Amino acid sequence: MTHVHGMAVTLAAGLLAGLLAVSGMVSARVISYRWPAQPGKAARQELDGSQGTEFAEVRRLSELGKFDEAIAQLEALGAKHPDLKGISHELGLVYYKKSDYLKATVNFKKALEEDPGDNEAVQLLGLSYYLAGRPAEAIVPLEKVQTWYPSANVDAAYILGLCYMQTKDYPSARKAFARMFGVREDSAAAYLFTARMLLRQDFAPVAEEYGKKAVELDPKLPRAHLLLGELYLYKSRIPEAVGELQKELEVNPGEAAVYYKLADAYSRLQNYEEAEKLLQRSIWLDATSTGPYILMGKVLEKKGETLLAIRALQRALAMDPNNPIPHHLLGQAYRHLGRDEDAERELKIAARLEQGPDAKP
Repeated sequence: MTHVHGMAVTLAAGLLAGLLAVSGMVSARVISYRWPAQPGKAARQELDGSQGTEFAEVRRLSELGKFDEAIAQLEALGAKHPDLKGISHELGLVYYKKSDYLKATVNFKKALEEDPGDNEAVQLLGLSYYLAGRPAEAIVPLEKVQTWYPSANVDAAYILGLCYMQTKDYPSARKAFARMFGVREDSAAAYLFTARMLLRQDFAPVAEEYGKKAVELDPKLPRAHLLLGELYLYKSRIPEAVGELQKELEVNPGEAAVYYKLADAYSRLQNYEEAEKLLQRSIWLDATSTGPYILMGKVLEKKGETLLAIRALQRALAMDPNNPIPHHLLGQAYRHLGRDEDAERELKIAARLEQGPDAKP
């Protein structure tokens, strides 16, 4: 059982990073993800000495990333001992680690036929369906997990909420996210959290509807007007974005992101003086974000203050040297000053970074 528990934790440790990649979400952090390990009888079955050694060797190979070898050993063991239970469970685990999620689902379903009490197989079956791009089939097993752990496993609620969203069951998604954040499902906060998740998944029309509902329920809820402002910026509905972001400043004047987003809106309206003032306030509140420095570089360049623009862009690059955008803008600024060699250098760096980490210098 120790081996099985260890494998479950190993499988789970990097899961959310994979989920973000599959769902198209971008995050600066990788959050540790753990499922409660609850192996069923098949996973706990006592084997004789030779079979126990074979399973231990399979797990060792799997942990080394030698998945095909592990699968071959399990298939050989199954052929030699056709009545041995637990083979399907182990195959499911290996295919899951190999990111072959459809084959993982096949084997976890077989494992559950052998042992309906194999809770770990239920959990990983739901995840495998989700990661295979079949959220509708993931819902039933993930809902079972929620009945086992109704309040403890917030990550389970998150994934289940994504499945509801992808199947357009938005009320159920709101309930899942409300459970995840510990708020009432009909509260302004529940609508705001769901709107944020919807916006990340590019469900903009429903995100707008839910954002408006959050504001209707609580006009002073922090970050509700901000969400609508961001959505309108994304849709290039600039006057509406300005209106919502100004409302956010009234209720949430200490949020650096509001000044930054409002500056973005004003820069699109070519009101560079107001944009510069707002960006400076954003930087005063939070000097750790590169976005305001990059936008400041753009704004100052538009104002004809190229030397100051270069300083802002150099500050952004000191914080994030692998971001191609400030390199590109810096190249343009150098070109405006007639510093062609510096401009060429920065533009080449920007082009290389845009091509990805494997691009050659």
